[in-house]
Order: sequence, then structure tokens, then C-alpha cells
Amino acid sequence: MRDTTISITKGIAIILMVVAHAEAPSWLCKFIFEFHMPLFFITAGYFFSLRYLNDEATFVKKRVKGLYWPFVKWAVFFLIIHNWMFDLGILNETFGNESGGVTHPYSWHQIQQNLWTIVTAMGGYDAFLCGAFWFFRGLFVASILYLIIYKVVLMCLPKRTEKLTPYLICLLMLLLCGWKTYEGLRVINLIQGGYRDMMGCFFFGCGFIFRQYVDAYRNKTSRAYVSLPLTLLCAGIVFLFSKYLTANMNWRSSYTQFLSLPVPAMLGFLMTYNISRWIDRCKGSVKRFLVYTGDHTLYIFIFHIVAYKTVSLMKIWYYGLDPRQIGCHMVIHEHSQQDLFWILYTIAGIGIPLLGTMMKDRVIRVIREIKVSRS
Repeated sequence: MRDTTISITKGIAIILMVVAHAEAPSWLCKFIFEFHMPLFFITAGYFFSLRYLNDEATFVKKRVKGLYWPFVKWAVFFLIIHNWMFDLGILNETFGNESGGVTHPYSWHQIQQNLWTIVTAMGGYDAFLCGAFWFFRGLFVASILYLIIYKVVLMCLPKRTEKLTPYLICLLMLLLCGWKTYEGLRVINLIQGGYRDMMGCFFFGCGFIFRQYVDAYRNKTSRAYVSLPLTLLCAGIVFLFSKYLTANMNWRSSYTQFLSLPVPAMLGFLMTYNISRWIDRCKGSVKRFLVYTGDHTLYIFIFHIVAYKTVSLMKIWYYGLDPRQIGCHMVIHEHSQQDLFWILYTIAGIGIPLLGTMMKDRVIRVIREIKVSRS
């Protein structure tokens, strides 16, 4: 029987991402930012297998198919429609992000340059329509980097100490990230300087290590009087970090933010994993929804910002705002900390991409059935 705990964990993680991007109350956003993106890297590392050390081609092909190709395909799509979004009024040069930045129509030269950057560096994507696309590059680089470093470390270590490899890699990545942030260094051939990719490699390694102990962890926390206090303790510590030592996977993180990230990120994972285990033991619509959501995070990453625009239209009508505020990134900032529109944004950001996914799958299934019946 399939263990769907990690799928539920991913489902919760993507919902938390959409909630944070919807400009929920600031205390909630700070809490979520402490661990929600590391969750994805940890769950990806959970499925890393040592067999790829001798079958690198298969691993790289999977990464290209699951991360690079979707990134390129959809980044190019949004590049093509970027100027058209200005014609429709979805984007404009008046309203943008909270700091006041706005986007502009692309010249023909900019379109060509962005296309090159998309294909060669997994950058150049539309910042206001594809704001979460950095994750595809981050996980792509982090996972392949982890494979390379694992092979190199194995070659350097005596056979009797090979079991130390995963721990040495995590330690190495932490040291490199600490050096990088302390000195303000950049990996010049990685978009945004490489901090997210390197920290992603660390969290990817944490996921692989957790997999080695998952059975023992489950046995020790199988009883509610153990798992519940542990989960509450993890949540409490993460909350304290979010209040006093705020951090996230921002590519411009300071040295203090770097130091503040690993502990709440890993405790946030344990908290979410424990909650996912409780849900996984149950039967019902909540479990089915979270499993389906966790298995289809790709389309939520791609389309949740576009889906927000439907709620922005409602908010413009409700408050009588300037219609050009639909161009706000990611959501309309006005009244965002006073009203409950973030709930509607979350519903749209999750529901519309999933609805589109279900419709696509149904169409594909019908076409296949027609082909089978004709043959």
C-alpha cells in the first residue's frame, strides 16, 4: 500500500506557500516563511536513491523532465504573452510590488535576451507572473549538485567511513553558505547568486538523511502522547524564530538570516510531517484532497499568481479601487492586513490550477479511451 505521508506534506507545503503569497496576516506569513520552501527541498531529498550514483544519466534525465523542461516551457509561454498582458491591463506600469517596483513591456531585444536567459540559465522569467519559478532552478541545481558532491566525497573517503558522506555534505554546504553570506559573495554563473541553490542542496541532504531514520522516527513517535507534544514544541520554536529571528530562503539573506534558517526549517518539516502522518491514518476527503494537491504541486507553482487575478478583480469591485491595481504583485496590497481576502486568494490560488489539472487529465483520459475503442 502506498505511503502518502510525503504527498500530504507537499500538499500542506504548497498551500502554505499560496497563503504566504496571498499576503495573509504578517505574523502568519512570517511563521510560514520560516520553513515552507525548505519543505520542498527536504521532501525531494527524501526520495534520493544511492543507485543514482552509478546511474547518473537517469537521475539527470528525471531532473530535466521534471524541472528544467516545465520551467522552460512555461517561462517561454509567459514571455510570449508578457506584452499582451499590458494590452489587456493585467500588467501595467503604475502598480506592482509593495516596495513600489513595477514591470514594463519588453522590447524585441529584451524578449530575445530573456529567451536566451531562460534556456541557458533558468532565469529571465516574468517576475510578476512567474514569481515562484526560482524554485525550479533551485531544486534542479541543488539535486544535481548533491549527486556530484556525493560522488566526489565518496572518492575521497575511506570505505569504512562512507556512511558519513550525507552528513559531511550537509556540513560542507552550511559552511559554504555561511562563508558566502558573511562575505557577501556570489556564484556569478547562477541567477541570484546561488544562495537558494546551495541552501537547497543542504535541505535536500537533510531529506535524504531523514529517510534513513524514518522508520525509527515513526516507531518512537507512534503514540499521541509523544508526537503531539513534539509537534507542539516544534511549532512553538518555529513561532519564536518567526517573531525574534525572522528568516526565509530570500536570495539576499544576510548572515544573521542564514544562521536563523536551518533550525526552524527542519523543525517546521518535522511539525508538518507529524501532522501529515495523522491525516494519512484517516480516510476521507481531506486526505484525498491533500494527496492530490501534493501530487500536483507543479501546476500550482506555475499558475497560482495568475489565478490570484480573479480575486483581485473582486477586490477592486468591492472597494472601488483603481482597476489598474490588478497589476499588483502578487496580490492587491491595499487593505491586505485588515480584510480576509487572503482566504479567497488562497482558494483561487489552489483551486483554479487544480481544477485545470483535473480537466486536462479528464480530456487526456477521454482521448485515450477513444483511441482504444477505435483500435
